[in-house]
Amino acid sequence: MNRIWNSIVGKLWATILLLVTFILFIVTALLLEFLDNFHTEQAENSLEREAYTIAKIVWQHEDEASRLIPIVQDILDEETNAIILNENNEVTYAFQKGLNKERIEQKILSEPAFKKVATTGKPVFKEMILPSSVEQNVMEKYIVLADPFISENVTKGTVFIYQSLEAIHNTTKRTTTIVILSAFIAFILTTIFAFFLSTRITSPLRGMRQAAFELSKGNFDTTLPSLQNDEIGQLATAFNQMGRQLKYHVELINQEKEQLESILTSMTDAVITFNRDYTILLSNPQAERLLQNWYFKNNATDKTIPPEIFHMLEHVLSFSEEVEDELELGGQFYTISISPLYSGNSIRGAVAVLRDMTAQHQLDKLRTDFIANVSHELRTPISMLQGYSEAILDGVTSSDEERNEMVQIIHEESKRMGRLVTDLLDLARMESGHMILHKNVFNVTPFLERVVNKFMQTAKDAEVELVFNSLKDIDPLLDADEDRLEQVFTNLIDNAIRHTPSGGNVSLSVEIYTDTCEIIVTDTGYGIPEEDLPFIFERFYKADKARTSGKGGTGLGLAIAKNIIDSHGGMISAKRGIHSGTVFKCALPLKKM
Repeated sequence: MNRIWNSIVGKLWATILLLVTFILFIVTALLLEFLDNFHTEQAENSLEREAYTIAKIVWQHEDEASRLIPIVQDILDEETNAIILNENNEVTYAFQKGLNKERIEQKILSEPAFKKVATTGKPVFKEMILPSSVEQNVMEKYIVLADPFISENVTKGTVFIYQSLEAIHNTTKRTTTIVILSAFIAFILTTIFAFFLSTRITSPLRGMRQAAFELSKGNFDTTLPSLQNDEIGQLATAFNQMGRQLKYHVELINQEKEQLESILTSMTDAVITFNRDYTILLSNPQAERLLQNWYFKNNATDKTIPPEIFHMLEHVLSFSEEVEDELELGGQFYTISISPLYSGNSIRGAVAVLRDMTAQHQLDKLRTDFIANVSHELRTPISMLQGYSEAILDGVTSSDEERNEMVQIIHEESKRMGRLVTDLLDLARMESGHMILHKNVFNVTPFLERVVNKFMQTAKDAEVELVFNSLKDIDPLLDADEDRLEQVFTNLIDNAIRHTPSGGNVSLSVEIYTDTCEIIVTDTGYGIPEEDLPFIFERFYKADKARTSGKGGTGLGLAIAKNIIDSHGGMISAKRGIHSGTVFKCALPLKKM
């Protein structure tokens, strides 16, 4: 809208429009005032004629009511009503259509201005606020005429005739509508005239202005027609040449920018370009993810730079030296290289390249931990094998019984080493995805009863009560590898018995949900510390020493159990008991019927 008012077309259009509007306003105001007075005067004259006619008919045919009433109703129009009083001021006839007849009649007859009509013999006009005849609880403005009928100098009665001023107002509204329509037509014609007048003057300039706006938006294909040989035509030619040059240079810049973005996006390393004031100018998606993770973990704003990077960047910008280092951000390990960027002989910023070395760190730690754990597990049995075998070779044993005892120890330790190697091979096969499951459909209850029966004697020897709480009404079905699951629950029950003191108990129970069977192993033993629970399914992880010392085990059983349950699409978890001990829960999908 501001562009129209600031243009030549807008100013010319506004001037003509204001002039026409002012004239129409003056004419409309005078015309409406005149028409309002005219319609009011016409209404009063009409009411006076109708009152006289009605009075004459009523007193000439007062004994013929059946003929009188239709004649009077024909005289009155839809919006006019009448009340007829005799010489004793008693209502003889009342002609009214619509609502509130009694209230209107009462207000008119009680009006003090009409009391003197019978004595003066002159008609009285008055505008009154009366109840509406078409709507309840609405007041309207009426014009009321009280006209006495005089015959032979004797007042025979009074005719009250009244009409709503809504009819006059409707006439005025129609007139106003006509005037407004005329003003609208004048507005349209004025607009057409103003625009037509200015077209040949301002059209070329408006075209250049619009083309310049399109050029500023990047639409470099915009051209202007050179239809004139004057200065405007020459300006259009120069404008077209400028657009072609701009298009060429912008396309060249975009090609270089797209090439740079493709290179940065395809890089696996995070790349960040910094300004001289330490603000980030450019970053690739890898860098954005790195920074967003750091912002989230440290509750920082998007404009904050990690302190480790900030100190290195400060050194680069201050001393113009390239810096390389390793750092940790949010639990991730990176190697970072920051180099200065030059603009002529001055530094305008720096570029940082971060390579994620977290996986490499984890692999190195895993390899180190694995070697340390295997070495630790093998050291004790190898030492015992070496010690006892040397004792036998050196003839330290004095009897066959001692020699047999040493041989038995050597045999037990060799079996322990064999179990460790077997567990390592099984775990390696599972984690590499080469484990084959031989699934079949079987009932859970007989399967668990068989597993529990295997440990009844062991539990009795350890003075531990082993209980299986089976489901009485339901025997769920599993589609799984029965041997692998037996390996899992054998490990869990064996651990529970070994780590439960005498007098304790171990229970095995089953709970059924919509599509899941949950098998729970609960013991009242020492319990696993809360801080160790998240790590007990890792390889060689040993919890509290009170649970492991003197209890055998390779530290791989729970890791193998977790891999078996995961391969069946289930989930295994552990938590401390309410008072003591540990609760293991294995959730497995039920057989779909």
